[in-house]
Amino acid sequence: MPPLPRFGEGSASDGLRRRRRLWWEIAIVLALSVGRSAVYSVLALVQALTREESLGSQSTALNPGANAQEFWDVLYQFLGHFFALAPIALAVYLLWEPGRNAFRAIGLDFRRFGRNLGGGVLLVLVIGIPGLGLYAAGRALGLTVQVSASPLDPSWWTIPLLVIAALRAGLTEEVIMIGYLFDRLRRLGWSWWSIILASAALRAGYHAYQGIGPIIGNFAMGIVFGWVYKRWGRVMPLVIAHALIDIVAFVGYPLAAGWWPALFGLPG
Repeated sequence: MPPLPRFGEGSASDGLRRRRRLWWEIAIVLALSVGRSAVYSVLALVQALTREESLGSQSTALNPGANAQEFWDVLYQFLGHFFALAPIALAVYLLWEPGRNAFRAIGLDFRRFGRNLGGGVLLVLVIGIPGLGLYAAGRALGLTVQVSASPLDPSWWTIPLLVIAALRAGLTEEVIMIGYLFDRLRRLGWSWWSIILASAALRAGYHAYQGIGPIIGNFAMGIVFGWVYKRWGRVMPLVIAHALIDIVAFVGYPLAAGWWPALFGLPG
């Protein structure tokens, strides 16, 4: 990736004001998105650890179910996904500069889509399959809570809502934690590996409510995704990979729960 301009040019006082302003900007964007989720996620893990029952005996839901007979329930879920895109739009807006297209700057466009799709599928194989094994190991060791996806039902809207949820998660995490955060921290003078590790730690915190296994898995995922972004300079393959992993988790999980109830299903 080409080097980014850093704040601090001009007088010392001007540079300090710009750095403070940038830190406030980062804090606001994170507080509206993954930072807020990370705080609640860590608190959920602490709460789970303080219960008498072990982590392995507890469960959490990926997506809330919707009543198939309630139009308003489905509509509210759709609007919730729609308005959750606002922090993504804010991050892209803040990255936009005169003469610099923010979508192109972070690689969130459809150029070289075939290559991006291939890279995304490769990342799914590198991250998704080991992640499933880590989840299974965590469940076997009692270190990971049981993660339950919404049950599949015959309603036409069920799978589209789950796919929208997966796309929203992919865009939120990769655009904000990779595209936006990498740009801002580079301008503040952070080294590449400091940014990669900080972003990976934030990703791990965002998934802490799932238990120890997912914390480790998502930290590793953050390192791999950060390294790939440094090399490729594009978030589109990361968004594709993340969305595919979540689609498999959201849609494929209920099927897996039916096939292997002892591992994935609800306890009897």
